[in-house]
Amino acid sequence: MSSLRTLLRPLVAAGLVAVLVAPAAPASADPSVAELTRRIDKSSTELAQVVESYNELREKIKDNKKAAATLQARIGPLQEQTERSRADVGEIAVTAYKTGGLQTVDALLQGGSGSVVERLGTLDQLTRQRQKSIEGFTANERQLVDQKTRLDTTLARQAAQAKELNTGKKKIERDLAKLYDLRRAAYGRATEQPKQQAGSAANDAPRVSGGAGAAVRYAYGAIGKPYVWAASGPNGYDCSGLTSAAWRAAGKSLPHNTKMQWNAVAKINRAELRPGDLVFYRSLGHVALYVGDGQVIHAPTFGRHVEKRPVDLMAPYGYGRVR
Repeated sequence: MSSLRTLLRPLVAAGLVAVLVAPAAPASADPSVAELTRRIDKSSTELAQVVESYNELREKIKDNKKAAATLQARIGPLQEQTERSRADVGEIAVTAYKTGGLQTVDALLQGGSGSVVERLGTLDQLTRQRQKSIEGFTANERQLVDQKTRLDTTLARQAAQAKELNTGKKKIERDLAKLYDLRRAAYGRATEQPKQQAGSAANDAPRVSGGAGAAVRYAYGAIGKPYVWAASGPNGYDCSGLTSAAWRAAGKSLPHNTKMQWNAVAKINRAELRPGDLVFYRSLGHVALYVGDGQVIHAPTFGRHVEKRPVDLMAPYGYGRVR
């Protein structure tokens, strides 16, 4: 055993020396700014799509609330009509029970003023009035039940959407925290310094007449304000929030969602572009306001600010004119 130790001792020593003098394995290098920027752009694009889905859901909830309010307004008068009809029908039933149908016919046919033909006409008229009251009650009740069913369906859908909206908000906030960490690693801060002070470009807007001019002036006034997801001003905007706010200043209502805005506008080609038109990008994942001279104003993405850029800042998907 001692001879074995004698043989191993120099080998162990040599191995120890080799470990001490061998160069250390290179540690994994931190990602470069270029790589971090690539990740930031990818995450920003994906998160912007989630935000637009969130905006779409908010617009649907808004529509459902309007529908529910309309149904509620209709139900009140219908309930009153139904109660009146029910009272009329109940009175007819009580009268018929007390007097009996044959007695009413006999009273009409025997005695009294007027000819038999006139009295038969009176009987026919009373019969029609009673039948009309019964039919009115049935129709009102049927309509009331239908409206209540529609209201219940709308409210149930609205509750499910509100739950989904809350889940979506939490996901966006989690993902946004990760994105801002990436931006800090790449640029030393979560948000960039605005190239222009907010509101400083308000007087740079070109002279454009009509509602389009109001929208363009509003967009110039928004330059330098931060991108804020799901916001439509006045202190921050996301992409569809900026275009909807700009056209709201012109008296036009656009939904706060890129896809819905695409469905709301008249489609035009590039040669027809004029100030106030909308330019869509990323398969309807982004939208900007055209302001003339080949330029658009848009709210770009997280950590950045509203800016003016060439219309080909990315490949356009399509063009639309607000009607």
